[in-house]
Amino acid sequence: MKNISLKRELACALLFMVLSIAVLGFIYPLCINTVSGLLFDSQARGSFTADESGRPVGSTLLAQRFTDPAYFHPRPSAAGDNGYDAASSGGSNLGPTSEKLRRRVENEIMRLRKENPHAPPYIPVELVTTSASGLDPHLTIPGALWQVSRIASARGISEERVTAMVEANREGRTWGVLGEPRVNVLLLNLALDRQFGKAGQRAIMGDKRR
Repeated sequence: MKNISLKRELACALLFMVLSIAVLGFIYPLCINTVSGLLFDSQARGSFTADESGRPVGSTLLAQRFTDPAYFHPRPSAAGDNGYDAASSGGSNLGPTSEKLRRRVENEIMRLRKENPHAPPYIPVELVTTSASGLDPHLTIPGALWQVSRIASARGISEERVTAMVEANREGRTWGVLGEPRVNVLLLNLALDRQFGKAGQRAIMGDKRR
């Protein structure tokens, strides 16, 4: 009797394992992938976006490094050794009393002052601190507007036109209540290129879109 009971329990355990593998390893992922592909095709594929030539330039869900003065820059990143590493998402884990954090913020302030000599005296805190993921693709409206003078100077256009681009690409709060009004840095920079030409081409072609 004991052998029969043991065999029955073993058979039930094996059957449960096989069913679990089939349902959780194949059927459930297949259903989720199918539904997401039908209802949220762009998001399911990584929310990639392309430039005017159709060349993929990044994902609207992930921050990437911009250093050219003619573009909006995202907030600093602690993801990976050099930042903006999508395979190593994470924050700095430095506490508010950390001396290393204080020095890093001071260095960011000095860098921003040097790169933005005509910007307002108050620097939005997001421009000197990293996000929890290190890959936040957004800036608040104040964070974007603070950079307007640098971009206008680099592109040879008025600050009013750059400000108008920020407002045109404004995104509201999530569900109307969560977070702050913001802009997606990648989409905003692509909009700048569409409106005023790519920064690298302006020195060759001249500014014909002022």
